[in-house]
Amino acid sequence: MKQQQLSIINIIPAALSLIVAISPTPAVSSEQEQITEQLCSTCHRVSNLKRSSGYSKAHWEKLVSYMVNNTNSQLSAELGEFLANKYPVNNKRASQVVDGDFKLQFNYWQVPTLGQRARDPVQGKDGIIWWVGQWGNILGRLDPISGEMKEYTLPAGTYPHSVTLDENLTPWFLGNKNGTVGYLDLDTKKFQVFNMPDENARDPHTGVFDHKGIFWFTLQHSNMIGKLDPKSGDIRLVSLPTKKSKPYGIKVDSTGTPWVSCNGSNCLVKVDKNTMALTEIKLPGENTHTRRLAITPDDMVYYVNSGMGKLGRYNPTTGKITEWDNPSGSDSHPYAIEYADGAIWFNESAKRPETLVRFDLTTETMQSWQIPSKEGVYAGLIRHMRMGNKGLIIHQTATNQLAEITWSK
Repeated sequence: MKQQQLSIINIIPAALSLIVAISPTPAVSSEQEQITEQLCSTCHRVSNLKRSSGYSKAHWEKLVSYMVNNTNSQLSAELGEFLANKYPVNNKRASQVVDGDFKLQFNYWQVPTLGQRARDPVQGKDGIIWWVGQWGNILGRLDPISGEMKEYTLPAGTYPHSVTLDENLTPWFLGNKNGTVGYLDLDTKKFQVFNMPDENARDPHTGVFDHKGIFWFTLQHSNMIGKLDPKSGDIRLVSLPTKKSKPYGIKVDSTGTPWVSCNGSNCLVKVDKNTMALTEIKLPGENTHTRRLAITPDDMVYYVNSGMGKLGRYNPTTGKITEWDNPSGSDSHPYAIEYADGAIWFNESAKRPETLVRFDLTTETMQSWQIPSKEGVYAGLIRHMRMGNKGLIIHQTATNQLAEITWSK
């Protein structure tokens, strides 16, 4: 189905001609609305339009150009006019910014294939950045110095959710649609693929390597956690104790113990690295759910409470749980999170412009910034962030961009 969707993206310019034929004037019509909603729903929910912060005609045209390759200027103008009239600029998703001493610098790259939903970039010690295009079935490579990019087409049906690197800087991907985990052999440029041993393990999601080279990963809707030994190819799976916990993010602490966040329940999960026995830690609030987590050098477990708009910390030694309200409130939906340079960084994904928040671990205070996008287009969103060689490496799926964030005082 996704392959059909991607082909529709490529022929959208022809489909948009229907809008011109139905209404040669810029006035909004029910026909225009119906056709636009049909086209937009090919790739994402129509509610994305209704919930947007709106744009001017020029900025709507620019946003569409980030998503699809539309070279017909007349069609772009027609669509931009309709969207600007129907969804004008508004502040209903405005963020609350907290000032502070740090200043940020952003460096952006536009990936070659539009409509792919580029995501989850990770940078190796050699400086190379890898990403996956989930809807484009792509594994991508970026040299940030030269700007050179190369895209590899993954095995049919993979539709990867994430990519991570082993100690040899080999990129490993998680086949979210076909129940696989695999890697790209950098010498032969061929893919090695491992299939899940259980047909119920359908959707490998996010992965991380421990200190011994074992690959741990989550399977969100399958409600499982997996363990893969790359040397033998052996895969073990365990199910979470609470149904529909939706294991999402995963990190490893200094002892090599995996920790998992729950996107469907108010819990964190500690995994025994030897037996795979699971310990569930209940978090406060029935509406709590945690997209991702970060672990500091002293093994404190920080998490984003996406359901309630908070940053949380779990102390594994004492069992104490502490939470702080996000600057933009309970509906800010914090999503990605990372530890870097004495601070916890996370984004408020529901806000426009999307915001980045820095939580200072010493003072326990926050500073936040509205994330700039090219040419005034503030669509998100950051689903994963990781520390690179110089700063945070992020993505924005709606605009198919990767970025590096550095900071200074």
